[in-house]
Amino acid sequence: MRNHEVVTKQPLLKEDGSLREPGWSKSLVQTYDRKQIKAPRMRIKEWDYYLVLNEDFAVAFTLSDDGYIGLQSVSLLNFKEGWEHTETILNAFPMGKMQMPSDSRQGDIVYRDKRLHMEYTLEEGQRRIRCKFDNFYQGKTFRCDITLVQPKMDTMVIATPWKEKKTAFYYNQKINCMPAKGKMEYDGKIYRFDPSTDFGTLDWGRGVWTYDNRWYWGSGNQMIDGKPFGFNIGYGFGDTTAASENMLFYDGKCHKLDDVTFHIPDGDYMKPWKFTSSDGRFEMNFEPVLDRAARTNALIIESDQHQVFGRMNGKAVLDDGTVIEVKDMMCFAEDVHNRY
Repeated sequence: MRNHEVVTKQPLLKEDGSLREPGWSKSLVQTYDRKQIKAPRMRIKEWDYYLVLNEDFAVAFTLSDDGYIGLQSVSLLNFKEGWEHTETILNAFPMGKMQMPSDSRQGDIVYRDKRLHMEYTLEEGQRRIRCKFDNFYQGKTFRCDITLVQPKMDTMVIATPWKEKKTAFYYNQKINCMPAKGKMEYDGKIYRFDPSTDFGTLDWGRGVWTYDNRWYWGSGNQMIDGKPFGFNIGYGFGDTTAASENMLFYDGKCHKLDDVTFHIPDGDYMKPWKFTSSDGRFEMNFEPVLDRAARTNALIIESDQHQVFGRMNGKAVLDDGTVIEVKDMMCFAEDVHNRY
């Protein structure tokens, strides 16, 4: 059955290391346990990625343990001035040393080296992100203390296998619509987030991937008619026969979508995009503002990324047929090809 919902609380993996029940859910009903993975430790990927965004600027944080490499990064984006900078620290062969939590609802993460101190902490109904990055860009330090408020609400969870390798899987949760408060400091400027209009999103992922993958992902949040609205769309890798990760969020409830297609102009990511859906419930035009492009080619690691930020306009349809008019929502959509 397409878009199979998983509702049974159970271990994520079977004894042979394959997924017990591929599909989607509203929360982490299946339990991830790193010790149950049958693939080599070098192939295990665990990450927590936060994006905090408003009309004028955004910041993204990554803490990850990807087996033979760890990737810790901060991206600062200024849409008004049209610039962005990403600074990344690479660690060789962490293979579990980061001690990434097995559940997004518990466990703090702290990373510290000579330049970067970053920590994610969970407090009652809140997620706090604190960071100090020396020599972030042009010799200047980046600092932040941001809190994301997480009320009780539905999330998007997907458990996806790969046909070609039974011990490969992608277990992912997206938490949208978290009001953001706090501030960032860089180059003598203070950037403040207003929880009445600004939101953060968590991309929490655990799994074992195959070597070569290309994916498309988009996400956004906005207050519409006084209620938080968000979307998560994506496809590209793994066997999505059981379910897609496409979902709308409105006033704390999720609304499952079928397939969504990204229509990206050939050769120019800054030209207008379109998004269409197989069920007619996500029809959007996207006007790019800034392309956070990054390309890496280092021996066995190759990556070509285009995370494009811009404004979305169009319509989204909830499960009961209610039409949500989306107007000038600042959001992002990305096209990423990784070999690692």
